[in-house]
Amino acid sequence: MCSFDVSKFYCLGKKILGIGLNYRSLLKEKKLPEPREPIFFSKPTTTYIIEGQPILIPKGYDVFHEIELGVIIGQRGKNIDRSEAFNYIGGYCLALDLTAMNILNNHRKEGLPWLISKGFDTATPVSCAIPSTCLPKPNDSHLWCCIDGTTKQDCRTSDMIFSISDQLSFISKTMTLEPYDLILTGSPGGIGTIQRGNCIQGGLENLLSITFNVF
Repeated sequence: MCSFDVSKFYCLGKKILGIGLNYRSLLKEKKLPEPREPIFFSKPTTTYIIEGQPILIPKGYDVFHEIELGVIIGQRGKNIDRSEAFNYIGGYCLALDLTAMNILNNHRKEGLPWLISKGFDTATPVSCAIPSTCLPKPNDSHLWCCIDGTTKQDCRTSDMIFSISDQLSFISKTMTLEPYDLILTGSPGGIGTIQRGNCIQGGLENLLSITFNVF
């Protein structure tokens, strides 16, 4: 792993995998039961944007913000044991898993895939990355998100139902994880609509922050 450069994840990663309904605070808001196992979906890497690039809302899309801790895979892994999961992590980032909620709700009712609601261009704004050693307690870290200066999401990652180790172990039973793949570990409660003209800010502890404007 000596050649691994965590800062290149959004350029070199082949997969973005997200987990849905993974925070107790969100399930409480939505009055939903806890899932029995992780619920995963994929997003194309064409959804990536970095700071300085705008969030673009497609016509007819009711887009919600979802702040998340991103886990960047550092080495190839298959059938990863939970006890070994952190050996496969190269770094972390802060991400927004933007979701066209009106489309997602319709697709859920009809039993259709989530891809369109999660995979539109600019749907995965990300921060810069930090090496895994810089975040000593990823399963108990502070996440927050503000819209135009008003706090909307404020939670700790300890509210996750399935830990980071659970997620990596579960995914790797089905698909091989590769360097620079990104795992979006779920969003806490407080998700809501964003509109053109909004400024979205977020943070992870005192380590990472993001600012994105919506157009």
